[in-house]
Amino acid sequence: MVQTKFNAGMTCGGCSGAVERILNKVDGVTNVVTDLEAKTVVVDHEESVKPEFLLEKLLKWGNASGKEVSLA
Repeated sequence: MVQTKFNAGMTCGGCSGAVERILNKVDGVTNVVTDLEAKTVVVDHEESVKPEFLLEKLLKWGNASGKEVSLA
């Protein structure tokens, strides 16, 4: 199991809920923890799931919502 951390410009519960829904749909993701105050997301996933692929998913959300997203 691998753990990847992202910085995400989440500003409300809707943002964190959307991020969790998006990442939980990815095959191989086993757990998603968002921290609204710290604006971070920690994802537990199988080694076959590349962090860059998860970042791509989050960037689609970020671009649509005007939020910044990056690997931590």
